[in-house]
Amino acid sequence: MNIEAPWLSAYGNVPHTLDYPTHSMVGQVFECAEKYPDNIAYDFFGCTQTYRGLAREIRACAKGLLASGIAKGERVTISMPNAPQSVIMFYALNLIGAVASLIHPLSSEEEQVRYINASRSVAVFTLDQFAQQLKTLLPRTTAKLLILTGVEDGLKGIKKPLYKLTKGRKIKRCPTNANLLRFTDLIVSGRDFSGAIDASMKDHDVAAILYSGGTTGTSKGVMLTNLNINALAMQTEAAGDCVMPGYKMLAILPIFHGFGLGVCIHTALITGSTTILVPQFSLKEYAKLLKKYKPHYIAGVPTLYEALLRMSNIENLDMSQMVGIFCGGDTLSIELKKKVDAFLKKHGSKEQIREGYGMTESVSANCLTPRTFHKEGSIGIPYPDMHIKIIKPGTQDRLPYGEEGEIVISGPTVMKGYDNNEEETNQTLQKHADGRIWLHTGDLGMMDDEGFLFFRQRIKRMIISSGFNVYPSQVENVIEAHESIQISCVIAVPDDFHMQRIKAFIVLKDGQVPTEEIKKSIIDHVRKNVTKYAMPREFEYRKELPKTLIGKVAYLALEKEEQEKRENAKLV
Repeated sequence: MNIEAPWLSAYGNVPHTLDYPTHSMVGQVFECAEKYPDNIAYDFFGCTQTYRGLAREIRACAKGLLASGIAKGERVTISMPNAPQSVIMFYALNLIGAVASLIHPLSSEEEQVRYINASRSVAVFTLDQFAQQLKTLLPRTTAKLLILTGVEDGLKGIKKPLYKLTKGRKIKRCPTNANLLRFTDLIVSGRDFSGAIDASMKDHDVAAILYSGGTTGTSKGVMLTNLNINALAMQTEAAGDCVMPGYKMLAILPIFHGFGLGVCIHTALITGSTTILVPQFSLKEYAKLLKKYKPHYIAGVPTLYEALLRMSNIENLDMSQMVGIFCGGDTLSIELKKKVDAFLKKHGSKEQIREGYGMTESVSANCLTPRTFHKEGSIGIPYPDMHIKIIKPGTQDRLPYGEEGEIVISGPTVMKGYDNNEEETNQTLQKHADGRIWLHTGDLGMMDDEGFLFFRQRIKRMIISSGFNVYPSQVENVIEAHESIQISCVIAVPDDFHMQRIKAFIVLKDGQVPTEEIKKSIIDHVRKNVTKYAMPREFEYRKELPKTLIGKVAYLALEKEEQEKRENAKLV
């Protein structure tokens, strides 16, 4: 789909092309700091920092990194939740020309070893809670230095000693040595550094590595450039059509996730907004955060909004200030959108939840539902400068409007490639006859003649039932339309006769139990609304569904459970 398409008018005054900087990510943040020096850049448990202060913290950290021997071009693993130190370290590495490799701090031991070695990191930055584990793992990795910080390092005033006396009381600090350095000591070590700290990174230089494919295959390091991340933030600002300096973004999505890094943090920090850093999400604290901070923006995966509907003690929750409610990272069902929109309206917001679509290989979002309207089931229209088309899977042949095929993407946010993986890069990034590099997403979708994109399914997740294609997300959408159901997940289960049979896992709304009456009602509802070959042959009721580390429903975990059940049954 080219940018000259008819859907451009759907964005109203939003430009269809933007002028991108040739400098680094941190350069973009520094520009914002010069423009809005006294605006609040971040808020961490009520402890705030201005843009002027953030710029000062980034430069101080950069000096410390150089004084500690970390050089331009080297990689450093950041294994941290959302915290001021995470943000400071991320941009400080960018300032000195190093590359940040961001991973989940709760990754398994073997995953951490693999990520550190895959990125060839020379150092790891993490919390005290994970120090002992990483000290043990470090000899098996390329990293020679462990940089540690505590939550209290991001706090100020009375909150710093209070944390040490309460939640931080049981967290042990490792003694420092040649291979172990505290974040605060790193900052001190840079005070006498007198050399140049700005490596003047350019737009096409690699700035960060994020990991993709964990829920669908072997995890791969996605190399993202300064241009990729700057462009994503600028496109989000333009297409979002709601960004105002001084407004507040509730950053629940983590920094090690493209959506969290690109939208919740970088977009906020190049627009003069405040990013409210939330290190750990819990349903119990969710309502408190909304009431305390009254954020103007929320960005999350569908399960976060499903949790929003289950919050208690929110009768007086005022959301009238909300101007941007964004959803991505997984499929937002039609029914969940309706429920969330009704919830927003009930609590005073005039906005709708806006679904986007993208992947880590293009930072995060590449299209978005327009602010004032939507098409049911659509994931929106392309961002400025993003080209999207539908091709016949396994080819480069473009399909007509209305036909389903693989979604491919081209534009300034498309990754440089997979780190040290030329084969996968060549399969995913392909030059087409038009001369453009296209990102082959592995997702099935359709585009209508007005340019609205409709996501169908991961190609690998599609179920073949009686020779017909079944898209689990469509069946889930039907299931979740039932008044008793909170969330569902549909998978394929091995079957000796049919090869694959369809099974649905269901979580009922709070307070409901799967009585025979409710079970029958659900089966009747599904049977009435899906074709015979797409009808689940089995329904299993659970109190909750497994989730990935970023909160998506982990359908692969359910598939693995079923496979193990089948194998164990054969042994009996």
